[in-house]
Formats: sequence, C-alpha cells, structure tokens
Amino acid sequence: MPIGIRLKLSAMMFLQYFIWGAWYVAMGAYLNETLQFNGQQVGLAYGSTALAAMISPFFVGMVADRFFATERILAALHIGGAVLLLWVATLDEFRVFYPVLIAYTLFYMPTLALTNSLSFHQMSDPGRQFPGVRVLGTIGWIVAGYVIDLLGYGRSAGMFQAAAVASFALGLFSLALPHTPPARLGHAIAARDVLGLDALKLMKDRSFTIFVLGSFLICIPLQFYYAFANAFLSEIGVANPTSKMTLGQWSEILFMLVMPWFFVRFGVKWMLIVGMLSWSTRYALFAYGNGGELMWMLWVGIALHGICYDFFFVTGQIYTDKRAPVEIRAAAQGFIAFVTLGVGMFIGSYLSGWVVDRFAMGATHDWRSIWLVPAAGAAVVLVLFAAFFRYRDEPAAAVAVRR
Repeated sequence: MPIGIRLKLSAMMFLQYFIWGAWYVAMGAYLNETLQFNGQQVGLAYGSTALAAMISPFFVGMVADRFFATERILAALHIGGAVLLLWVATLDEFRVFYPVLIAYTLFYMPTLALTNSLSFHQMSDPGRQFPGVRVLGTIGWIVAGYVIDLLGYGRSAGMFQAAAVASFALGLFSLALPHTPPARLGHAIAARDVLGLDALKLMKDRSFTIFVLGSFLICIPLQFYYAFANAFLSEIGVANPTSKMTLGQWSEILFMLVMPWFFVRFGVKWMLIVGMLSWSTRYALFAYGNGGELMWMLWVGIALHGICYDFFFVTGQIYTDKRAPVEIRAAAQGFIAFVTLGVGMFIGSYLSGWVVDRFAMGATHDWRSIWLVPAAGAAVVLVLFAAFFRYRDEPAAAVAVRR
C-alpha cells in the first residue's frame, strides 16, 4: 500500500473516532449535571447509538454498497452529521434533544462500517495492514478526551461543537480519499443478507447458541459503564474525568497487542470468561472506590477496559469467525453485532437509566448500590456461561481488529 494512501486512511480513522470520543464519553455528565436530565433520559440518549446500530446495516447494505462511491457517501454523512451536532448543541429539552441525537447517530453509525470497507478496498493484505491504520482511531478517541477537558467542555454543549468541527473536516477530507466504487453495484441484496440472518443456521450448534445468549446478556450490564461512568466520576469530584477515562483506550491498545500471547495459552473459552469477569470486577471496584484515598480502585476499574473489551468482544469476533463457514462469516459477524451492539446495548441503556433513577438522592446518587447491580448481573452471566459453554480448540495465535 503506497505511503500516501496509508497516511490518508490513518487521518480518516483518527478523525472518525475523534468525533465519537469528543461527545460520547462526556455526554453523561453534561446531561445529568448541566441539563438536569434524569437517569432514564440519560440512558435513552446513550441508547441512540444502539438504535442506529440496528438500523445502519440496512443503509450500508442496501444503499451505500449498491449505489454510491464510499468516499462520497462518507462526505455527505459527515457534513450532514456536523449540521445535526451543531443543532444538538443548542437543545436543552429532552423531547427535542433525543430525536435529534437519534438522527445524528443514524448519520454517524454507518460511517464506522464504511471507513472499514474503504480501507480494506485499498489494502493488498488487510490482515497485516489494517491494524496499523485502525489504531489511529483509538488514538483519535484518546486525543478527543484530552481536548474536551483542555477546552473545558466536559459539562457543556461545547463537546458537540468540537465534534461538529471534526465531522465537517472529515466530510471535506473524505472527498480526497481514494476512489472506492460501490461494492455490490448491480447485485441484488435482501434484508436477510444485511442482517446476517443466514447465520441463524449456526444456532443449531449448542455452544454457539450459548455464546450468542451470553453475549446478548452481558451487553445489558455493559451499558452502565458507557452511559454513567463519566457522570459518576464527575459527581464524586474527580477532576477532568473525560481525559482520565482515556486510560481505558491506552489499555485497549496494550491488550490488543498482547492478545496473541494469551490466545496461545488460554484459548477462546477462558478468554471470554476473563473478559466477563473483568466487567464484574470493574463495577465492584467502582462501587467501593472513591475520589480520595481509594481513587486507585477507580483507576484500576478504568484500566480494566482493555481486558473488558478486547477479551470479550474481539475474542467473540474471532470465535464467530472460527465457527462460521467461509460463505456466511460476514453474515455471522453482522448478526452478532446486531444482537450485542444493537439489541443488547439498547436494553442496557434503558435498564441502566431506570436503576440510576431508582437510587437517586436529590442532586446526587447512591453510586455504590448502582454499580453493584451491573456487577451482580455480569457475575450471573459469567457463572451461567462458564457452566454451559463448551468449546475445545487448539489455541492458536490470532490477531483481531477492533470495531
């Protein structure tokens, strides 16, 4: 791959995830403290990405892949998204804020798949070349956290304005990306292809069924972290929580690099179990830590993100790739994403908001009780998964690519 194309793809990935990281991490504190939204409203706001994740495959599969060059549709989506982000920044009533935020995520979420597909199209060896490009996305997310805190936007609508600037910049930059024609130009495609319904035949395998159910259930307590960790840290007086939470992304990079070593020694089942255990442990640490002498517990909980995400989600992608026949691997990955990032996290968004409201104490919350709920939920899923999941393989080094 020519160095010029590599640099363009790297810049694309950096901006792609800078946009998301600029508002997604800090939004909880902004909605909770500045706009005074209740827990259910905050949860629903975070569920907007899950709703979009359920809908966006139709857009990518039935529209983007058939009619438009990828770089042009990226430009249109990001420029349109910038306009919607600026609109979101002006809203302070949930009844208007929520539908406009959903509209924005419907613009943004398809671009995750589109930037990946554009990159793959330009690479001669994606397995070797893509990780080095994709890691710039994680770095973009990290930089966004520092920028938001540096500009003092952690509790203001400025986070959406910063994301809008980056979105507009990426929209314009997309027009300079390598030409990538529609992948399925002239080919008919059905809804079952888009949703990966052909993967349902894998449900005849008991182990795969247990894996799907476990993945779905674990995504429900997972959303507590994404929706309320920043608000929690802000409320208990931790300074600059958005930049502090970037420790999780640094951890993600580290554990992505060492995953092949763990695969050789533990294999799929134990990697998944360790991932689930890490989620429960993280929530227990949040429950009993504080912003003072026990701040180390919060640091450890944040740093566990690399294990939580890589050992569960990435290992799950690898397991799915191993179990699915070649002809339905893409369908299987789409199905798992729909079940987890879509349905599971949407339910988790609603439930987490309900729990936070249940333990509200005026302007503050009983965070210990709140965090013990997902800690217990993740622990129950872990026990059931460990008891019923059966999978033996010859552990082999594997390299996986994150979302």
